[in-house]
This record gives sequence, C-alpha cells and structure tokens, in this order.
Amino acid sequence: MADLTLDPALTNRSDGPVIIVAAGSQETVRSSGAHSHCRGQLFGSTRGLITIGVDEGVWVVPTTHAIWVPPHRVHWARSHGPFQGFAVYVAEPDCAVLPAAPCSIRMSGLLREAMLRAARWPAGPLDARGERLAGVILDEIATSPVDALGLPLPRDARLLRIARALADDPADDRTLEDWARWAAIGARSLSRHFVAETGFTFTAWRQRARLLRALEMLADDVPVTRIALDLGYSTPSTFIDLFRRTFGATPAAYRQRFVAA
Repeated sequence: MADLTLDPALTNRSDGPVIIVAAGSQETVRSSGAHSHCRGQLFGSTRGLITIGVDEGVWVVPTTHAIWVPPHRVHWARSHGPFQGFAVYVAEPDCAVLPAAPCSIRMSGLLREAMLRAARWPAGPLDARGERLAGVILDEIATSPVDALGLPLPRDARLLRIARALADDPADDRTLEDWARWAAIGARSLSRHFVAETGFTFTAWRQRARLLRALEMLADDVPVTRIALDLGYSTPSTFIDLFRRTFGATPAAYRQRFVAA
C-alpha cells in the first residue's frame, strides 16, 4: 500500500486476510490520538522516530525496534521529523500466539523485508504464497526478542500524577521530597512504590524520561547543546557522556541513524 492510511473498517474486523500491511512516508509530523481496534497491530519506522503510548507506558521507537499492541488495547502514536513507517494489522484469532501485552520487539531483517513485501499486496484475500509469507511474519513477531525500551508508568494515582508531570517536562529538577509533598505522599513511600511499580528508582526513571525526550529532540533536528540545556543537564558534555553510556553512541552519531535508515 502507498501510505499508512487505512479504512478503519478494515482494522476493526477480523474476517478477511490474516494480516493487512501498510507502509508509507510523510515529511510532516504524523499523529494519531488514543484509539483501539479489534486487530492486533505491529508498527514502527524504517526512517525517523516515533513515540507510542499505552496505559502502561510510553515507548520512543528507533528503526531497530517495533511496538506490538494486542487487539482492543487503547494506544496513540506520534512521529518526529520526516517519517517512513509501517503497520501490520493481525486478525484477532491469530493474535492468540502473539504477546498478550504491549511490548517492544527487536526487528529482524527477515521481519522487515517480509512486511515491506506484504505492503505491496493489493487489498483482498491472500493467495497461497501470501498465506505463507503471512505465516513468516507472525512467526517473527512471536519469536522476536522483547526489549525493555520504554518508560513504564506506575499504577498508583499519586505516582502516576508525578510520572506524567515529569514526562511532560523532564527538565523539572524538583527533588524526590519536593515531588512527594506535591503529590501528598511520603518520600519513603514514593521511593519504595516507584521501584515496585516501574522497576526503576525515581532518579533512574527521571533520567530515562530525559533520555527518551532527547531521542525525540534529536529526530526533530534540535542542536545537541540546546537539548542538553533544555533537559536540565549542567553541561552539554555531561549529557553527551550519559547518552553515549546508555545508547552506545554520541547524540550526533545517533541522529545519523534517523537519516540513514
């Protein structure tokens, strides 16, 4: 298919092809509000960067990964800068063997090439060759490694209020004690429950939120120095060192992945 726009009637019915694949590009920001459909969906980019959210968390997704969302799960998405991407819609009965919860999977070359080939199919029933390729795509989704690439959100309403405020403004440098007073929770309780509900200490979670926002800003072509200062780092070199330790490349080198992919 030439673009990512599909008739909602196709994604909200499980009869028809086992998979429906769309692929396309857009030079401006692409955004979809919170929605759900009865088909499961795998989506990601082959160029550029997207942010995808569900109730449990938010992912900033580079071209090396894709996000799987099971049927009927509410989700939203937004691209950053020029974007080229794909979406695979899987009939609900065939999702039984796929991950039961939203997750980030590492893309294999086989999955990428199979999807891009399927995106060129005309709409309608699959022939025998199409059914075989659809089977390969489902096998790859089912067996691809799951990576903890996202930003998990806590369930407690007080902690969730803090997390959403920090996700909106990762540069906010209030201390844990300040946030505890703001959300009317004890500082020790905040610290303990944050680890229990997200798997991260409060400090590590906030650092992760800043780094994921940095990826978005890199994709939007924001200068590295401005990113560092806007996100509250004391110096650009502090930001660059932390980014390199986390992602294995400097911010400038990582930015090239969005362009070259």
